[in-house]
Amino acid sequence: MCDAAAMNAYSKDLRMKVLAAVDRGQRREEIVRLFEVSPATIGRWLRRRRETGDVAARPSPGRTRRICSSVEERHALWAQLEAHPAEATLEGHRQMWERERGVRVSVATMSRAIRRLGWTYNKQRRWEPPSGTSRPEPAGANG
Repeated sequence: MCDAAAMNAYSKDLRMKVLAAVDRGQRREEIVRLFEVSPATIGRWLRRRRETGDVAARPSPGRTRRICSSVEERHALWAQLEAHPAEATLEGHRQMWERERGVRVSVATMSRAIRRLGWTYNKQRRWEPPSGTSRPEPAGANG
């Protein structure tokens, strides 16, 4: 069960049905087969219900941004992109960010941050700002 759907949290409805089957005294092996959940999952849900009184999935924290998490950082990256068109490679901008900001990021992280600002990589191998943008403000400066 390694498909993408298996990576999402189980619904609260399914959790309640599984725990109701446990409460009725149904055998765990049968519950595992019927609902396609692991014995360890059943144990976690039982423990969570015992400790908190609820079995709802905890919210996923998501990925924390290493770069451009603030308006100030978005402005700094925008300025870096405008000031250094010769260092158009992601690696070049990554190294500059590390030198100037003291924050080490991967090439993939730098790529996501630049694209989040709306910049694109053109055929001349240069980063360019979003089309129609005449203001020197990064897109998404409000959030």
